[in-house]
Amino acid sequence: MCRWLAYQGSPIYLDQLIYEPEHSLVHQSLEARKAVTRVNADGFGLGWYNEGRETPGQFHEVLPAWSDDNLRSLAHHIKSHRFMAHVRSSTGTQVSRSNCHPFIDEQWMFLHNGQIGEFEKVKCCLERQLPEDLYVKRIGTTDSELIFLMMLKNGLRDNPVRAIQVTISEIEHAMAVRGIQLPFKASMCISDGQCFWVVRYSSDAQPPTVFTKCCERGMIMASEPLENCAGWNMIEPQSIIHVQDCQLTRYQIEPLATCA
Repeated sequence: MCRWLAYQGSPIYLDQLIYEPEHSLVHQSLEARKAVTRVNADGFGLGWYNEGRETPGQFHEVLPAWSDDNLRSLAHHIKSHRFMAHVRSSTGTQVSRSNCHPFIDEQWMFLHNGQIGEFEKVKCCLERQLPEDLYVKRIGTTDSELIFLMMLKNGLRDNPVRAIQVTISEIEHAMAVRGIQLPFKASMCISDGQCFWVVRYSSDAQPPTVFTKCCERGMIMASEPLENCAGWNMIEPQSIIHVQDCQLTRYQIEPLATCA
């Protein structure tokens, strides 16, 4: 399983969360504490927003995060009020830049930890649901990128909570039709450049962890707490959390019984 973090608030340098905490994201790439896979060495990615720019910047690389001097330099010099970072542990797809998170479309940014159970059995079915204008944007081979494109198809730009709900339902329906028993697991973070939506969901009700912490400068969201101190709260399972500043609004995930 991958590890990720996201932040919004007063502008900070990226390395203040990616490197400096005692259990920083780079430390988690070597020794995750709340994941099946302890080492996350199959690439990493950054995505960040800056004032005056409508679309986010991004940096992807296939090296392990702990060994990349470019990441250290960029994180030390980039300052942002809203950003995401991700260290990857592949669940079967190749290690390539095109498979690194976050995925970006215009001002939207998306990252994911988890997997669709027996993805190869539903991949074709789910891809065929994409309209041509979204299908041609698929450059990688991960289930994560496909989930993002499905959300865009389902109206992410107009109603994010509904788009997330419908996408989960479509995935669950496709898995049920093919008799897949392995669960669909997901912790996801999505941003339009103004706020975040964070998802913690699993079809077996045991989703990957996501924690939040409201600090003096803003809100931090992460797969694992970045330090051993009070203030970290785990998001409830089967939830969508809308994060505006340090205000959290929770929506219960109730997948539709059937899909059109």
